[in-house]
Amino acid sequence: MSVEEAVTGEANRDLANWLMSKRLEIERVMQERLGAAAPAASGPEAETLRRFRTFSSTALTRGEAPRPVLDGLRPNERRVMALLTCWAEAAAQLAGPDAQAVESSLAPLLDAFRLSIRTTGTKRKTSGRPRATRRAISAAIDRVADLFFAIDVDSGEILDANPAAGSALGVARDALIGIEFNSFVPSDAQGPWWTSLDTIAEGQENHVFVAAMQDREGRRIRLEASATGFLRSSRTIALIVARPDNKVAALVDARPASPDRTHEQLQTSPV
Repeated sequence: MSVEEAVTGEANRDLANWLMSKRLEIERVMQERLGAAAPAASGPEAETLRRFRTFSSTALTRGEAPRPVLDGLRPNERRVMALLTCWAEAAAQLAGPDAQAVESSLAPLLDAFRLSIRTTGTKRKTSGRPRATRRAISAAIDRVADLFFAIDVDSGEILDANPAAGSALGVARDALIGIEFNSFVPSDAQGPWWTSLDTIAEGQENHVFVAAMQDREGRRIRLEASATGFLRSSRTIALIVARPDNKVAALVDARPASPDRTHEQLQTSPV
């Protein structure tokens, strides 16, 4: 089924006009929901969001969905769809008693846009692990209760995360993909993270450290974390597994652990 055939129905000009008139309010609610994971005011993600607004407005006005124009963009499907889903949820929130009607109208448009992302200049890769194996690994990571991040050691970009990480930070996990990890790290606690990434980049296979993050509302999360290096396509990735630790008060300092300091903490801990 082509994208042009994916969405048909009655035109809803009132909803199209309402969405345009509420654009700034929708974006404000979206910013509140995403916090540091919100898209920048300018850039590829903001442009993709603008094109979705144009696409949805035209589809609602005409009663059918034209093919979304994505030329020149290389959107990450998971990240973009998390942002667009958040946008649709923000619109429904502002709609009050008409929330269900707004959600029902936008759902097929989101599906059509997702399909267009998948079919615009994409080629399936045949190299690497078998797809079924990769899915099994991803499913196993998703079931882990600890926070999981895959981070590019050079750029600090989050390449993947699990639901537990998204839940702890207060955003959908797919909304974390493509942003810098330090967007969710207090400025005074970024040192241990960069030290760990540098250690992995220099060839050490594993590094254990204590650190801190903050959720979208700025609440600090104290962590015990381990980073494991993984080389893929000439790029080094740090696989981070972190566990919130509220028992040792000294972890709030977010300083790298040392044997002497760890022993001192355990001696003074109330547990």
